[in-house]
Amino acid sequence: MDTARHIESLLYRYQCVVVPGFGAFLTQIKSAYLQKDSNTFHPPSKVLSFNAQLRTNDGLLVSHVAQAEKISYEEALEWVEQEAQSWLEALRREKKFTLEALGTFRLNSENKVFFQPADTNNYLTTSFGLSSLIATPVTREALKEEVAELEERIPFSFTPESRDSAGIRPFLKYAAIVLLAITAGISGYGFYRNQNASGDLVRAAAREEVSRHIQEATFFGSQPLELPSITLDVVTESPKASHHIIAGAFRVRGNADKKISQLRNRGFEARYHGVNAFGLHQVSCGSFSDPQRALEALRRIKREVSADAWLLSEK
Repeated sequence: MDTARHIESLLYRYQCVVVPGFGAFLTQIKSAYLQKDSNTFHPPSKVLSFNAQLRTNDGLLVSHVAQAEKISYEEALEWVEQEAQSWLEALRREKKFTLEALGTFRLNSENKVFFQPADTNNYLTTSFGLSSLIATPVTREALKEEVAELEERIPFSFTPESRDSAGIRPFLKYAAIVLLAITAGISGYGFYRNQNASGDLVRAAAREEVSRHIQEATFFGSQPLELPSITLDVVTESPKASHHIIAGAFRVRGNADKKISQLRNRGFEARYHGVNAFGLHQVSCGSFSDPQRALEALRRIKREVSADAWLLSEK
């Protein structure tokens, strides 16, 4: 049984995974960013951290291990606690301990734990398939040098204008060019005027055709058609409460009903939560759609009602 593998699986879905007796792994979403020293674009990700103060069992990891390994909740809790103790002993003995795919723990001279997360996994599911991209910088000075070299390789030749053998400027050549321009201008103007006249005739014919079709069109009647009014009942579906605080699990249904009565007398919204995979009757005292609110309520219930309360998160 590999507890670290189960922790890694839960980090893709939850922001906090508590290892009873060891600490809690926390995740926080980090936006995409550019690492300027290496010109590397990094996709959005979840930043992994560790808090050694959160050691109280919230039931998430133990329930997941019990379901995945098909063992009882008590057996899963005993196994997780034993493995957490082995991690702490290795950390005290070696001053350094590594969990593959999670990170490395170090113990300083003041017996404080420092955590260095591994960068092998991105626990943000929306960034699945995205990897870091190294961009090649554009060096504009190098492009300028290439253009200058290209200009030097291209030959340019200029042929000066020369007079004829008799020393007379070629006025006849320029006169012919001017005469050709005048003739082309007059002909072009006539062609332009003819084209405009033809265009006006085409547009007039099109307008007459449209007017004829409009006059021949028939409608159902001059009175507007009244449509029956329709009333729609808009049903807004509230988010499903998938995080439940379990105040106790009993083998006898009667004991579960007593627990519900006790909790309701104290002002809690207690209810019967059904039978779990181990045949125990569960009693919940609060259901939430927001996991953060569920954890806050769990801490309050642990202080006021029972320290054995735990959080059940359903898919």
